[in-house]
Amino acid sequence: MRIRTAGVVAVLGLALAASGCGGSDSDKPAAKESAKATGGKLVIWADDKRAAALKPFADEFGKENGVTVEVQAVSKDLQTNFVTASQQGSGPDVVVGAHDWIGNMVQNGAIDPVQLGAEQKSGFNETAIKAVTFNGQVYGVPYATENVALIRNTELAPEAPKTIEDLVTAGKKLKAEKKASEILCLQSGQNGDAYHIYPLYTSGGGYLFGTAANGDYDPKDLGVGKPESIAAFQKIAKLGEKGEGALKRSITGENSIATFTSKKCAFLVSGPWAIADAKKANIKYDISPVPGFAGGKEAQPFVGVQAFYVAAKGKNKALAQEFVTNYVTKPELAVALYKAEPRPPALTAAFDQVKGEDPDLAKFQEAGKNGQVLPAIPAMAAIWDPFGKAEAAVIGGADPAKTITAAGKTIAGQIK
Repeated sequence: MRIRTAGVVAVLGLALAASGCGGSDSDKPAAKESAKATGGKLVIWADDKRAAALKPFADEFGKENGVTVEVQAVSKDLQTNFVTASQQGSGPDVVVGAHDWIGNMVQNGAIDPVQLGAEQKSGFNETAIKAVTFNGQVYGVPYATENVALIRNTELAPEAPKTIEDLVTAGKKLKAEKKASEILCLQSGQNGDAYHIYPLYTSGGGYLFGTAANGDYDPKDLGVGKPESIAAFQKIAKLGEKGEGALKRSITGENSIATFTSKKCAFLVSGPWAIADAKKANIKYDISPVPGFAGGKEAQPFVGVQAFYVAAKGKNKALAQEFVTNYVTKPELAVALYKAEPRPPALTAAFDQVKGEDPDLAKFQEAGKNGQVLPAIPAMAAIWDPFGKAEAAVIGGADPAKTITAAGKTIAGQIK
């Protein structure tokens, strides 16, 4: 999740046999009849990489069901385009995207719950199912998990730092020796990046939303602007441009990975999407959890999930349900999507299939095992911009207490 340009794995459940993936055979005639009545076409929207990976499976599904399946690549603003098209009656039948879209899509009446049985759910890791559950209903079929970790150049930094202070010490030493020009590559830019700073925010004691008795995020309990968030941003300020210089607005989503792969910094906070670039640059690297502040709480990254959704206003809803419950739950499809972009598969059988050939998967899993599921509630949309701008301002030297208190008021006003 390259968030925010708008984006733990718990104990794994039982392996899901391919033969047990999906609804009963009696569902299939209904899906076929529905398809015939609406022109026999299933339309799927996904981003460029996933669209390419999906096509052979979509073709197979089409042949088996006697229908045409179109996989359309939407390269920009996929969620916004989907919600708009849905409201206009011109959207797809299935859309692929991040789980934190769910609150907004449900609020806009754009997606239906998916019909996964208990046995099917047990084939996914528990956190993935939790992430796609909203208001007690499962709204997506998850296929991959993702979280940030600390990726380090082992030639420059052989040992993983235990604390962020240890990291700063090591990074400053490398700068003094002219072996690096930056202490840390953690993207911020002029507008901040709540997703990437979140592990340090939580280690400093901050939180976004409290939780209700059932474990769901509670939008009425906003942590931004409260004393805990002030304390966290005071710690973050010390790492900023007028402090240690480890956090800088000049490190952005566009250059953070490139700065790391050009060996200008030894430490990068990023996700699985950064690994292909590191390999291409022949960087010797290792992956470990993002370190927290000395004496602080554990640094907890956001855990995101990528999933398939059934469009509420699609023309082929029965066929769409058949596709997401019977085909998306196939290990072969999950592995193909993993190969298109290597995020840890949410389906246990697929994860077990690829983990032996990719040791990075287990390391990202370890880095995120105690992470926090990225809130999918509609109120989360109010967080990103004010929080990010407050982060950037504090990194640049603004007063932490005044800045985050003001951001909290802005967010609270937007939620109401």
